[in-house]
Amino acid sequence: TNRDVERIHTATLDLIASTGVRFPLSRALDVWEAHGASVDRETMIVKAPGHVIEEALDLAPPTYTLAARNGSQNLPLDGNHVYVGTDGCGTHVIDIDSGELRRSRLQDVADIARVADHVPEVAFHWVPVSAQDYPPETRGLHELLAVWRNSTKHVQTESIYSSHEARAGVEMAALIAGGGERLRNRPNLSIMQCTLSPLSQDSGSLEAALIGAEAGLPVGFMTMASCASTGPATTAGTLVVGNAEVISALALIELAYPGTPVFYAAAQTAMDLRSGAYTGGGPEDFLFGAATNALADFYDVPLSMGSFATGAKEPDWQAGIENSLSTFMASAVMSDMLLGIGLLDGSRIWSYEQMLMDCEIFSIVEKIMGGIRVTEETLAVDVTHAVGPGGHFLTHEHTREHMDDLWVHTLMDRRPYSEWKEKGDGARDWARAEARRILRTHRPAPLDPQLAKELERVIATTESAVL
Repeated sequence: TNRDVERIHTATLDLIASTGVRFPLSRALDVWEAHGASVDRETMIVKAPGHVIEEALDLAPPTYTLAARNGSQNLPLDGNHVYVGTDGCGTHVIDIDSGELRRSRLQDVADIARVADHVPEVAFHWVPVSAQDYPPETRGLHELLAVWRNSTKHVQTESIYSSHEARAGVEMAALIAGGGERLRNRPNLSIMQCTLSPLSQDSGSLEAALIGAEAGLPVGFMTMASCASTGPATTAGTLVVGNAEVISALALIELAYPGTPVFYAAAQTAMDLRSGAYTGGGPEDFLFGAATNALADFYDVPLSMGSFATGAKEPDWQAGIENSLSTFMASAVMSDMLLGIGLLDGSRIWSYEQMLMDCEIFSIVEKIMGGIRVTEETLAVDVTHAVGPGGHFLTHEHTREHMDDLWVHTLMDRRPYSEWKEKGDGARDWARAEARRILRTHRPAPLDPQLAKELERVIATTESAVL
């Protein structure tokens, strides 16, 4: 309820003011101190009064647009859309040819981006898997370039969390946009960072976020607090802990660069009580998906929400249940950005089959969210009069005009039992074959060759400085 949200907000402000949040970066501590917060330089814990947090969040724009290389794929974050993206940053891939599990590499980033560029359900990219064949110091830049080479859609990176990569990433984005001012007006890159639950931030992530904010890029912080381990055992308590992490980080960004487009990000879960592991699916996750959107709405900022990324180890009934329920809950409350397409085992393993199955799930939820449109045309009373009792609508002009309004499956198995029994194939086979077809035939709009060389130069310059 609205009252519950207010109580969570009040508890959050109390936590930030009394216990504090750790900000292990001198630059961040300077900003907080300049705005009246209590700063302990030894522990790096900041205790900020509630009014400072609230006044800072009031500076954040409630709506803005994530730009794409192809302007027709721009994403207005205005509370009226739900977009889905790939998730990251997984470390293993189920090989599309051999079916074997292996470590991820840069070619996987490129291939996944190409499939995501083709699939209409995917609206934006996260770097889906880690390019483990490239050095960690500049890996995030190679991943970014691989996505930009293979898609014209918006990129939201979660794999850049150092100052040198952030500066290079901003430079690359500006080259694509046509300059720093055009990038500020049409940000083709947004930056997401994770908090460290409970009640801590990461120094490299803070640096990267501040560099992105200075360039006008949308910046978000994601809590992944887990009930009974990095958060209290109660879902309400974990909401408070995660909320304190996120809004304190967003407040810092607004205090440093007022008016920066920011977003709330969350992927809370509950610890598996049998093993202590991260679950990546379950009723608490579904509740968090809806509740976190209520908090983002309260602060009037967009939300990027962990939705898919099931804990299942393969595309199976568990993956279907967890991804369907999490996506429906988050969509029903109009979360702006949903994440997780294609990942298994709690965001560790990439699967092309799961990616296309997730797209089918999202298409179902999207259809449900469209509701039932009631007009004179859709009521079809005249049509039914004309058909009359015992007739049929198959050949009526009204049917031809409106049959495309009906949802059409691509992976759901609606064949007669006898055909299913005889052929012995199914959704996983069809999804794998479709992914192979896309990789074989889809050619995204390429980067200008000179631009691509400039982007490679930025990476090479950064590597020469840090390696």
